[in-house]
Amino acid sequence: MDTPHTIRVDVVSAEESIFSGEARFVALPGEAGELGIYPRHTPLITRIKPGAVRIEKADGTEEFVFVAGGLLEVQPHCVTVLSDTAIRGKDLDEAKAGVAKAAAEEALKNAKTDIDIAMAQSELMVMAAQIAALRKFRQKK
Repeated sequence: MDTPHTIRVDVVSAEESIFSGEARFVALPGEAGELGIYPRHTPLITRIKPGAVRIEKADGTEEFVFVAGGLLEVQPHCVTVLSDTAIRGKDLDEAKAGVAKAAAEEALKNAKTDIDIAMAQSELMVMAAQIAALRKFRQKK
């Protein structure tokens, strides 16, 4: 149960619950810019862009989760982040992300239709955001 100084945070991917716990603060990439959520925030539902979710836990430590976009729901006592793909910062792999980014760049070069171009651009954006999130996570350690 949250205290007046914390808010419940759940980060869920299509496969599993990635983070569930109490937090003092959550920062994440909203569509119109970085969002900061404190306990008792005004209710909100919005889309989020690929990037890092930074969770300042109740004990003062930080947890990072990469999300490939998704939805955010904020209630005064609860924050829920839903994303098809969410990866704990400690599980990010820069080499794999780099290979996937190179593959997306190649797909973009060879794209023949508008749909192919859009899919390749989307994948490239996700991989670039994942690499940026990984570097941010490593700097904090």
